[in-house]
Amino acid sequence: MDARTEFGQLVHQVAFFVGDRDLDAALAADLNDAFGYGSEMHDSLGRLIHAGESEGWLLAREVGGIKFGRPVKPGREAGHFSVDVVHMADIRGPHHIHVSGEIGVMFPLEGAPAFDGGRDAWYVYPPASDHHPTVSGGAAHILYFLPDGAIEFTGR
Repeated sequence: MDARTEFGQLVHQVAFFVGDRDLDAALAADLNDAFGYGSEMHDSLGRLIHAGESEGWLLAREVGGIKFGRPVKPGREAGHFSVDVVHMADIRGPHHIHVSGEIGVMFPLEGAPAFDGGRDAWYVYPPASDHHPTVSGGAAHILYFLPDGAIEFTGR
């Protein structure tokens, strides 16, 4: 099976696990328990992100020092979620609002990176939350699920 197909199957499994649960701290805890650092899912997704980057179907664009790509649009492998991946290294990204929430997972690449100050593999932001995504202390890939692909960049 090729890397892109395997990636689609894994994000489908995560989306199925999430289902229609509330985007809250309990979901983040469950994701970290099931798919956190050292799990087969986390290791496989990290490997597939590297493969996707080298094969050119992932992280093909770059703006302001952040590489990014959206390999899965809503209505495909991940159900109503879009799936985006970014590469960030000691950088503060553009401010945005999570219209319907965000579920993400960090893959440390170098140093001891923190995403928005946290070091857990998985994080969950509720609907209407906002931030400047920030990786400090190193470099990481961040994979995130957006319900219905909804995100609003504010320019702040």
